[in-house]
Amino acid sequence: MKRYPRKLSAIDAIVVLWATSGALLIRFGLIDDADAAPVTTYAIFTVVISVAWWVMLGAWDSRVPRVLGSGAEEYRRVFAASLWLFGLVAIFSYAFRYDTARGYVGLALPAGVIGLLVARWMVRQALCAERRRGMSSSRVLIVGGSSAADHLITSLRRMPLAGYTPVAAHITGANPSLEINLDVPVVGNAPDVQSVIDALDASRADSVAISAGSNIDPGVLRRLGWALAARETRLILAPALTDVAGPRIHTQPVAGLPLVHVSTPKLTGASRALKRLFDITGSSALLICLSPLLLAVSILVKSSSPGPVFYAQERIGIKGEKFRMYKFRSMIEKADDQLSTLLASQGSSGKPLFKVNDDPRITSVGRVLRKYSLDELPQLINVLRGSMSLVGPRPQRAGEVALYDDDAHRRLYVSPGMSGLWQVSGRSNLSWEESIQLDLYYVENWSLIQDIVILFKTFKAVFASQGAV
Repeated sequence: MKRYPRKLSAIDAIVVLWATSGALLIRFGLIDDADAAPVTTYAIFTVVISVAWWVMLGAWDSRVPRVLGSGAEEYRRVFAASLWLFGLVAIFSYAFRYDTARGYVGLALPAGVIGLLVARWMVRQALCAERRRGMSSSRVLIVGGSSAADHLITSLRRMPLAGYTPVAAHITGANPSLEINLDVPVVGNAPDVQSVIDALDASRADSVAISAGSNIDPGVLRRLGWALAARETRLILAPALTDVAGPRIHTQPVAGLPLVHVSTPKLTGASRALKRLFDITGSSALLICLSPLLLAVSILVKSSSPGPVFYAQERIGIKGEKFRMYKFRSMIEKADDQLSTLLASQGSSGKPLFKVNDDPRITSVGRVLRKYSLDELPQLINVLRGSMSLVGPRPQRAGEVALYDDDAHRRLYVSPGMSGLWQVSGRSNLSWEESIQLDLYYVENWSLIQDIVILFKTFKAVFASQGAV
């Protein structure tokens, strides 16, 4: 894993030099007698700004292993470091009345940022490919109570691209004579420094994750941190918080204690207005751009089987409000009349996800439409009218909502969407419990950036027809 920061250091240097040198050549061209002085000055400036840019990327910890391979934090740090650098250049130019060529900055900054992000993405693909094969990941020793350790192990294995591989567990306070059902070997149980160090050596781990229920005294935990620092082993604290995104977590040191503040999720006022503006703009643009495709699909549906082109069904939206959701018809006429019989025959009539496996009601054209989610396109009308959003939990029938537990009802806090987290994380291949967990994560951690990322992932999932039904 250590080779990736070194590789990124070299790649950053190459990209930065490419952006600044290219801006110099494009802005000033080749050197001639008339322009020799400004070109020479900007050649020196190019060297200085290139070194400063490279140093700034390191100062913002954009190459540290913990941000590589998963999530947007790496990209955010690259972007922030670049903006800060050129912001400082602007302040310097204003303070010392140094006339920096706008054309030079206007070329170097966007070219460098785009080049850095593309290069980071390419390196990430190679890293993720290795992590899928079980390589380039931190070997983690889990320390904590049995149930908390099991939850942490399951969570880390669900996201292998994050780069953490649980290899053993140290179940503090557990009775060695009792069987502990974990997917990793249990290599210790005493809540003291030496026991954890012995477990670390036995498991050959390079990181220690302290989960809830560890029952380790604060003084012991402090000495454990010292011992791990001396061995250059990472210490990770995993509090009993689930489905909370980074922007909602704030750490505040108080009296030597790192207090973790979790802000309350809110999708009201300006946030809701911003999401609605995004929905109106996006749905309008998509309806205009896709109008030829919508016409072609309408003709195919009408000519393939008897029945209307569009199918409208009552669904449950935000705060339990009912609305009519539109789709291209992909089933035979009166398909809903057969639903209860088909659900009963496969033994899933009591589950809050009315999905029929190998559904015989789907037409031949309908299978193609569903494979590439083309049947969902008329829901852009729902988005434009405000009953749905481009991104959110999928709307369900009243019968499905009636089977919700208290947690699942939280899905109704936001407008239902054409796409959502579970659609881009496996689509119909996920279980109901996994789908609910992803939807609740979305509700609790909404952001406009997350909506944009989900939409990009949706296009990828659709074209790859992953988990299509």
